[in-house]
Amino acid sequence: MMFGNIVVANATNWEKEVLKSDKLVLVMFWHQQCPYCKILDPVFAELSREYAGKLKFAKFNVLENQENQTLASMYGILGTPTLKFFCQGRPIQDIVGALEKDLLRQGIDFAVNKHRDCAEKSTPLKLPYIS
Repeated sequence: MMFGNIVVANATNWEKEVLKSDKLVLVMFWHQQCPYCKILDPVFAELSREYAGKLKFAKFNVLENQENQTLASMYGILGTPTLKFFCQGRPIQDIVGALEKDLLRQGIDFAVNKHRDCAEKSTPLKLPYIS
C-alpha cells in the first residue's frame, strides 16, 4: 500500500518493499501515540516527493501488531521516530529522533551520495528468519 510516494511497510511485505528493493530505502519506524512522529510526518512526506526516483520512502508502524514489534526489535528499534536506510537488505545508516527538515535533508543527501552505488557493490542477503 502507498500513500503518495510513501510505501506502508509491515512484517508481511517487509521483504518485498525493503529487503529486495532495487533502490536505497529510507524507513521511518513510528507509532500513532508518538508526538515526535507526528511532528516528523509532514516533513517525511514532503521529502518523499522531493527525492522521488532517487530514494524509496517507507513507514513502518512498530506497534501495529506482534509481528511488526518483533521485526522492529530485530533491527534494534528502541525509540520512535527512528529512520533507517537500507541497501540490498542491509541497514546502513540511522537517524534517531525528529529533525528539522534541513538537517534531515542533509542526512538523506549524505546517505544518497555515500551509497549511490551500494547496489552494485553489494551481494544480496538471504535471511533465513524472514520468509
